[in-house]
Amino acid sequence: MESKVIREKFLRFFEDKKHKIVSSAPIVVQNDPTLMFTNAGMNQFKDFFLGNKSAEFKRIADTQKCLRVSGKHNDLEEVGFDTYHHTMFEMLGNWSFGNYFKKEAISWAWELLTKEFGLPENRMYATVFEGDKAENLAADDESKTYWAEIIPKDRILNGSKSDNFWEMGDTGPCGPCSEIHIDLRPQNKVEEVPGHELVNKDHPQVVEIWNLVFIEFNRLSDNSLENLPEKHVDTGMGLERLVMAIQGEQSNYDTDLFQPLIKEIAKKANVRYGENEKTDIAIRVISDHIRAISFTIADGQIPGNAKAGYVVRRILRRAVRYGYTFLSFNEPFLFELVPILADQFVDVFPELASQKEFVSKVIHEEEVSFLRTLENGLKRFDLLKRQSKNGVINGKSVFELFDTYGFPVDLTTLIAKENNLRVDIKEFEAEMSKQKERSKSAASQDKGDWADVVATDDHSQFIGYGHLSSESSIVNYREVREKNKTYFQIVLDRTPFYAESGGQVGDTGYFKQGEKSVRIFDTKKENELIVHYADKLPDNAADPVSTLVDGERRKLIMNNHSATHLAHAALKSVLGDHVQQRGSLVNEHHFRFDFSHFSKMTDEEIEKVEKIVNTKIRENIPLEEQRNVPIDEAKAMGATALFGEKYGDFVRVISFDKNYSVELCGGTHVQATGQIGQFKIISESSIAAGVRRIEAITAEKTEDYINKRLVLLDQVNTLLKHPKDLLKTLDDLIREKQKLSKELEEINKERSKGIKQDIVDSKEMIGEITTIFFSGKFTSNDVIKQIAFDLKNEVKNLLLVIGGDVQGKPNLTVMISENLVKEKDLNASNLVREMARSIKGGGGGQPFFATAGGKDVNGLKDALQTGRALILESLGVSV
Repeated sequence: MESKVIREKFLRFFEDKKHKIVSSAPIVVQNDPTLMFTNAGMNQFKDFFLGNKSAEFKRIADTQKCLRVSGKHNDLEEVGFDTYHHTMFEMLGNWSFGNYFKKEAISWAWELLTKEFGLPENRMYATVFEGDKAENLAADDESKTYWAEIIPKDRILNGSKSDNFWEMGDTGPCGPCSEIHIDLRPQNKVEEVPGHELVNKDHPQVVEIWNLVFIEFNRLSDNSLENLPEKHVDTGMGLERLVMAIQGEQSNYDTDLFQPLIKEIAKKANVRYGENEKTDIAIRVISDHIRAISFTIADGQIPGNAKAGYVVRRILRRAVRYGYTFLSFNEPFLFELVPILADQFVDVFPELASQKEFVSKVIHEEEVSFLRTLENGLKRFDLLKRQSKNGVINGKSVFELFDTYGFPVDLTTLIAKENNLRVDIKEFEAEMSKQKERSKSAASQDKGDWADVVATDDHSQFIGYGHLSSESSIVNYREVREKNKTYFQIVLDRTPFYAESGGQVGDTGYFKQGEKSVRIFDTKKENELIVHYADKLPDNAADPVSTLVDGERRKLIMNNHSATHLAHAALKSVLGDHVQQRGSLVNEHHFRFDFSHFSKMTDEEIEKVEKIVNTKIRENIPLEEQRNVPIDEAKAMGATALFGEKYGDFVRVISFDKNYSVELCGGTHVQATGQIGQFKIISESSIAAGVRRIEAITAEKTEDYINKRLVLLDQVNTLLKHPKDLLKTLDDLIREKQKLSKELEEINKERSKGIKQDIVDSKEMIGEITTIFFSGKFTSNDVIKQIAFDLKNEVKNLLLVIGGDVQGKPNLTVMISENLVKEKDLNASNLVREMARSIKGGGGGQPFFATAGGKDVNGLKDALQTGRALILESLGVSV
């Protein structure tokens, strides 16, 4: 049975059981501060479990893209080495929100696995929660009773709290779970060791395939449990393991989910999969990682240096490293796998197929960049190799190589082993722990439990499209401690405050009770809750509050948000339909707009975009807002949807002339484009491979920007005594300056010849080594550098130290012939660092050439003496 048939059978089975089939949420999480990536099928339904939102459908099923590479769900380092761990995987799931519970969930799971999929009953086991006396948790005898009606009691196994009690996090909904495991070993192995002895023992052929979670408790911050008002079912079954079981394979990688990729990788590497353990691991790593990389980029997360972007980059680089090290892929190769993957998932996750060219280009650029990093890292490794002592490379240097240059520690360890060296891993891990502690300390946050104030089914009703004030009630609040700051998060029954979302920042303003007011300094979304951030609580949380949004700030934000829509349409018109929004920031000062495009915008293109947008502003096009539009109808209207956003069945459509700009958007906007006033792009840049960014301003900010430049232009005119042709005058001045600079350069060259001879004349011979310690005045640092490299080429066995007074600023330069670096274990970088202390500065460089600067030119004499002493000591010459 093919994987696509298995997936479809699962969905149709639960559709027949009256479940609503919903689409996968994006793999990149929005509006949830606790997650970067969707790591379980239940993530998109958290608000239903938390009671923040009522489920429209009480029964739901889907297949969800998941990624587990950070936090407690981190499978990254396992991937490739075993047969069943993955970074990106599909989670098949069915949910009940206050509807059916244990009996139906268990019986339907068994029916699907045995009747529909034909898995052998005598090879499956069920685990149930055995209870926990320490937490006063009773055993899940109810589930055990239902299982006993289906399978023999010897196939029902007790499980500990760590295996059979599911928790969303440190606090929140939780409950016992019942797992279904299957034994896929050959019969002779089953006869040797019974399957029940290998359940939950990490055996690659005795694996969990389905977890049935029964959510009935809420964990509070004091670790106590309370019963939830409604009981829920949350099940998750990894498609990859299920397909392995149904297709009768011993590894997920042997199924049709991975084989198309594996065959292509093996073909490119000119190896046979299954013949060599090292190349097999590399092929598995690559076939897994390309899925994670491709789907995260398609869902809007570009590789980067922070947070989710860093995780994607790390996965990509791990794949490149395995290809580079074990399959001899010295050129980009990952990007060529994207079309295979896109075609494979076109029917279930079409967002990759629709963006495969963009995704391929982003991956290609990342590969090119990292292959350069690998090359540079190998050069730096040569330095570490020379500095190693007793066959050990110190962990601090390896951490620097990892942290500063992005060179993976496992690759450093591997290369060290090939050179009969080892890395001090304990020292490396100590440095890594220090960094993690610094990060943890910077981000530490302690949240109290939500204190309920008003019992209501209304949570966070947003009324801010038409109102900037309201009479509202506080539903609940909690206290948050962060570093040395304490503040409160407040949820209302109804609010005009816009919560940060879709790139638009959150509103600020006030809550009032009588004459007293509380400042709201931010508004954010937490899942579907609108959370107001305040330094203090109103005096009486049980009393109604009058809310007031900062209207002037909101107006400026609306100007900029509507301008992003006009700019998006203009960019498509000027650059082409490939332009897609990749991110944005909209606040009261300016806006940033990130979009897919692979070359720098020309001045002419920027001018065209500005002209189109300003024309649309002058046309004073009225806003057309349509709410609760069926998603298919909105798409048929040509509304632009953003990749990586999860849209419901009904959406809000914002139009400024339906022939020009139509977008799905939840943000706040001007009533007509004339309110925007003016539009000006102030910068254009690259932020990632295939992604450009414009920054722009509107309204009064544009006036200020233009006026400042007009004043500057007037000042330049005045300075140049109002020439008839300002541009020509400036051009003539620049040319004249360039001419004088060249003449000065020639003069300095002649002078440097004389200085160079003085330097050579001060040499001292120590055996066959030419040592030079020279102090003098120089016109520039470049002159010193040029002299140093000239002498390196002219003087054999050179050991040169120059202390230069460069127009009152100290410069230290050390040049060592490369043969002396190797033969005498000398290092210019280490030497110049020691000398730099005398001039109150610092520096560094390479083993053969290094420089330093500082603050104290009077310390040059001491610096040269320090350098002389260190060199003579290294050469074994008494001072």
